[in-house]
Amino acid sequence: MLGSRAARLMWITALTCTAALIGGAGSLGAAPIPSVPAGPDIPEFLGAPAVAAPISGIPPVPRHPYLAPNGDSGIHNDGWMSDSYTRPGPLGHDTRVNSMLLASECGSVAFDRAGRIVTTCLGVAPGLYLIDPNTLAVLGKHPLPGRSPLDLLKPGAFNNFGGGGYFYLDNEDRAVIGTGTGHLQVFQQTPAADGFALVRDYDLTGVLRPGETLNSALPDSNGLIWFVAKTNGVVGTVDPDTGAVRAIRLGSGEDGQIENSFAVGDSGEVYIATNRELLRFDASPDGSPLITWRVTYANSGQRKPGQVDDGTGTTPTVLPDGYVAITDNADPMNVVVYRTAPTAADREVCAVPVFAPGASATENSLIGAGRTLIVENNYGYANPRSTMLGATTTPGFARVDIDPDGNGCTLAWTNDTEAAPSVVPKLSLATGLIYTYTKGTQPTDPWYWTALDYRTGEVVWKRLSGVGFGFNNNYAGIALGPDGTAYVGTLGGLISLRDGR
Repeated sequence: MLGSRAARLMWITALTCTAALIGGAGSLGAAPIPSVPAGPDIPEFLGAPAVAAPISGIPPVPRHPYLAPNGDSGIHNDGWMSDSYTRPGPLGHDTRVNSMLLASECGSVAFDRAGRIVTTCLGVAPGLYLIDPNTLAVLGKHPLPGRSPLDLLKPGAFNNFGGGGYFYLDNEDRAVIGTGTGHLQVFQQTPAADGFALVRDYDLTGVLRPGETLNSALPDSNGLIWFVAKTNGVVGTVDPDTGAVRAIRLGSGEDGQIENSFAVGDSGEVYIATNRELLRFDASPDGSPLITWRVTYANSGQRKPGQVDDGTGTTPTVLPDGYVAITDNADPMNVVVYRTAPTAADREVCAVPVFAPGASATENSLIGAGRTLIVENNYGYANPRSTMLGATTTPGFARVDIDPDGNGCTLAWTNDTEAAPSVVPKLSLATGLIYTYTKGTQPTDPWYWTALDYRTGEVVWKRLSGVGFGFNNNYAGIALGPDGTAYVGTLGGLISLRDGR
């Protein structure tokens, strides 16, 4: 089975040989991800092309002064981690799918000022990549320190986001990565746009203890760089000018783990979720992390299939009018909204149960748009074996709206037909579509680009992405490029979807 060490070694060897046959970086875009032939029971397209139905009245997410423009900076789009775009995605007209075999999963996609793809890809060929958005040809690569193909042999390899799984593109088009060696490194593109050069290296090894691997880093709205490490719940800051590093620990052992990224507000504050709590931080005068408030969320104590740990699976999502949201780990899971103010008589706004008891979990950030939140059910995805030979996960999407008076929330709709095992879905305010990535139940394992109606949750259309193991996205996020093309990383490499007209 795939989960065994021997099987994983066979898979790695096969992918390594394939990558070697493809050639150097400049030619990697020439080979598509191999797909199993689609039989007559696997349609290429379902539904009908959409007519754009823009969503109006949504306050814009503030542009973060130290990040690339909204939609371009990283896996969750902006400082608020909204996972929403003002630009369009595909409508489903004469759709065209293209793929690039890399034998590494490009899980987090950003876009530079020229519209090129900047991404970190983990697997057989781990590295920071610069990719042509049209041809998917690799223009340049820099190895990720501390990452190796042998990492795929380690337990939990397909659930490990540290050491480069998260990164961000800053306001100077530089990629900032927390490495597996305990450094925060800043990379700038070469003048010829054919690779990257290391321009700044912050050494955090004097603060991090053995086993504390960097998970994510982001600047706050004042430019102070924050970072988190999973083990012991490390929260720290780096002064970008002096390199001074300060850190605290929120827990030890099983309590206080930080599996995901975090959100930054527009007043210097930072929101971080552990497997027990949601916390707001502000920087003290010397730049040290200072806890402003903390809340313990409901927790069943289970690490449900579909979760990396026994806590929330979400990166916090900031909303306008002073709200922040996560999911808890109750059974059934709740979408929980809190007030962000430093002091509040009643911190919790609402806790709305979503999906069925015994079958609700997520490992992805909520989509936030104004006072609306979209949640995806990932219950049942433990690793790639969970979606092999026709298996898939428990279906589910739901929309929760904060009430107009701000004193509660309402479940607007639930979709209980579409199974999206692990993708980070995205919303386009320009088209009114939620873009996700779903799995069919045929034994050959088809994967589909899927568009849902934001207003009703109903499926608008589905487009076959490919058939077989290489098309499993394994926690990678969907990204909408500047020209409306959609991208998603998979275990085989990177896939694009665009309208033909």
